[in-house]
Amino acid sequence: MLHAFLWGALTMSSALAALFFLRFWRMTGDRFFVFFALAFVAIGLNWAMSAILNVADEQHVYLYVVRLIGFLLIIVGILDKNRRS
Repeated sequence: MLHAFLWGALTMSSALAALFFLRFWRMTGDRFFVFFALAFVAIGLNWAMSAILNVADEQHVYLYVVRLIGFLLIIVGILDKNRRS
């Protein structure tokens, strides 16, 4: 029961971080914030799938793939920002 609560809290915090970055994207128009917002959506999706499937030991590979996509989006956003400036 505690795992489901914590995964829900992590999902909510990831969604809030995504909304935070979307707000800055609307203010500045910088693609960097879009990449970070999408990354937090992917990471939040990872936490939500963990809660729905009740996976305590993370034996499912596709959960790692969703998390990997989130981290790759962060790396792409940083590289994109550095190449444009």
